[in-house]
Amino acid sequence: MVNFWIRKVEDLSKEELLEIIDRELKGLVTDKYVPTNNFVVYFAEREKIPAIIEKLMEFSYTRLSVIAGNDERYYMNKLSLTYIIAFDKQDLYIGIRTYLPFYDPVAPSITDMVKAAWWNERENRDLFGIEFSGLKDKRKLVLPEYWPDNVHPWRKDYPYNKPVMDWREGLPDYTPVRETKDVDVIGFGPYHMVNDEPIHWRLYVKGEVIVDAEHRGFHNWRGIEKIAEGRLTYNQIPFIAERICGICGFTHATAYVQAIESLARIDIPDRARYIRSLMLEIERIESHLLWIGIACHILGFDTGFMLSWKTREHIMHLAEVLTGNRKTYGMDIVGGVRRDVLGDRINKAIDTVKKIRAEYKELYNMLINNTILVKRTRGVGVLPREKAISYGVVGPVARGAGLDIDVRKDHPYAAYKELSFNVPVYSEGDVLAITLVRLDEVFESLDLIEQILDKLPKGPIMAEVKEIPANKEAVGVVEAPRGEDIHYVRSGEYNKIQRWRVRAPSYANIPPVREMLIGYRLADAPIIYASVDPCLACTERYLVIDIETGKKTIISDEELKAKSRKLSKTMG
Repeated sequence: MVNFWIRKVEDLSKEELLEIIDRELKGLVTDKYVPTNNFVVYFAEREKIPAIIEKLMEFSYTRLSVIAGNDERYYMNKLSLTYIIAFDKQDLYIGIRTYLPFYDPVAPSITDMVKAAWWNERENRDLFGIEFSGLKDKRKLVLPEYWPDNVHPWRKDYPYNKPVMDWREGLPDYTPVRETKDVDVIGFGPYHMVNDEPIHWRLYVKGEVIVDAEHRGFHNWRGIEKIAEGRLTYNQIPFIAERICGICGFTHATAYVQAIESLARIDIPDRARYIRSLMLEIERIESHLLWIGIACHILGFDTGFMLSWKTREHIMHLAEVLTGNRKTYGMDIVGGVRRDVLGDRINKAIDTVKKIRAEYKELYNMLINNTILVKRTRGVGVLPREKAISYGVVGPVARGAGLDIDVRKDHPYAAYKELSFNVPVYSEGDVLAITLVRLDEVFESLDLIEQILDKLPKGPIMAEVKEIPANKEAVGVVEAPRGEDIHYVRSGEYNKIQRWRVRAPSYANIPPVREMLIGYRLADAPIIYASVDPCLACTERYLVIDIETGKKTIISDEELKAKSRKLSKTMG
């Protein structure tokens, strides 16, 4: 295991830190280049990767954000991996890139050192066919178990619309069941009141105490990145990027367009920067109020649920006034925003903030003084700071575990560098700490909206956008309500992207839930899982179990629709 954050560097400038990194990586890397002012890429042989990652993770406030695979056979007959590491106090992302021969696509696993690599390595194994020597968990992550081992849909020669053969073969894969006479297995999901989307846990319980847990997700994997690559133009992608998440889609659209603007050296107008920040804070408030209501409902405090969602309606209505939509605003475009915020709407926003603040103060005081809510969350689902660092958790989950990280402060974008706000941080690492972070952030977002409206610059909302250069790369990051959204983009030819890797915050925050569940009671499982605010997407495959015979069948979305239509006709 790596000794995380043992070298204090958060007080250094970006230039000072890069000098140290250059010195430390001498002999381990072969080359270096700087795509953008906050993204530096080093090249290394694959066997050097573990040593490089270990050195970098010793620096304070570093995180493994994502491992982006790529099929580069058309350029050099190789696959590549780029390990993107955030340095949160220098506004810096470091990429460590290694190339793998197509005939031998094997890289050393770093999961035993850095838990944040666990899902990333399994995903690259599924989608690119890259093996990781030393990776103990060989189960599929994204693809269903019936998917052939030699078919990898992220490779460039796999058509985006090609269906896999034989839908009905295979079942969800778990490690061998560990029931004993003292341990029982309880299914949690795939549908549960914690969220409206499918995810499945197996909880191993001894009496009422959870002794282990296993996760199976990606029932809803849609392949959005594949749909976009080489098919959609740069300004078509924001519309599907915004549909990655049904709650905080604007954060994804903003992260994507910022990546394109960064690689193309496009400076957007000041007014557009402020409008983006305005909509991002509106989205943060509606997301947090939604979560607060669901958490209250899980804990049996439905008064809190109803009051939270009542207040949320004000911000949803404001979003509709400003953009024409309660959600999926359609505002982002490369170079700025598509719609201005006019004077009468500014007045509406000011009035709405005042109304929300008054209602929310009452709700806040009610929640923090609710004995049942506090007792059900204090000391429950604790994620220790060291494990939070290893898993690379982000957002309220990280800040609840004592990690002072927030992309708005650490990697400022849009108008955040010119705005003043606090980042709530608690050290306990339990569900209560995570809850308090979200409760406090609503007040900060209300303050931010008032500042934005007061400082909103005059001028245009779109920059002139010329041709996007090909074979350039960048990262775009946004602090979503759940934490860091990171979009890695490499530009291509004909006004289209060559590679787009999206990593949402739940991708970082769900893996450590197993650690948070063990040792707590079965009744705590819903609120522990809900505390990370898991975000999934729409279901695209289904497991059907015949309750009489126990026979299991996996059917496609089209088959389910056909059965539904047939049943509807039968019922008249």
